[in-house]
Amino acid sequence: MDRKAQPLDAVAFRRATGADAAAIAVLHAESWRRTYRGAYADSYLDGPVFEDRATVWQERLARPSPHEVTIVAELGGTVVGFVHVILDRHPQLGAYVENLHVLDAARGRGVGTGLLDAAARIVVEHRPGSGVHLRVLEQNTAARGFYVRRGAKVAEHVVAGPFPGGGTAPALVVAWPDAAALLQEPD
Repeated sequence: MDRKAQPLDAVAFRRATGADAAAIAVLHAESWRRTYRGAYADSYLDGPVFEDRATVWQERLARPSPHEVTIVAELGGTVVGFVHVILDRHPQLGAYVENLHVLDAARGRGVGTGLLDAAARIVVEHRPGSGVHLRVLEQNTAARGFYVRRGAKVAEHVVAGPFPGGGTAPALVVAWPDAAALLQEPD
């Protein structure tokens, strides 16, 4: 995908449907393979990660929970990113962004920002005043930098895992006390 081929305003954001499960699963698995080497077991990343993610997303989108929302970003009819939000996940930190992944070729086009904004809008709409949090592996420096630029504050240092296929890794829980803060331009 040529990053300059289509303008950013060509990216469309919408709720995921069951028809998106395969595209989300492939994007999710490829993102994990690219980003989580050293944390997740190589045998998992080089083996059943695609089938595992396909099962998860088929089940999740076939029977959506009223407390969970998945948004996809599309560019030219292709899913180039997604975010999955769980409302009311934590009594103090609020909603949880369980997944936010962007196709490598679509990075730097504002897709991640648009997805994080979409997640914040869902939280503001359904749980006004609620915070938002997520967990990011320490080794994922690009994502950590993105969240800090968006105003996230470190709430906790944790050990994430065990992951599918085994393994653990240091992670940060980052948070925004009010989801509405994500809808404002960062300084």
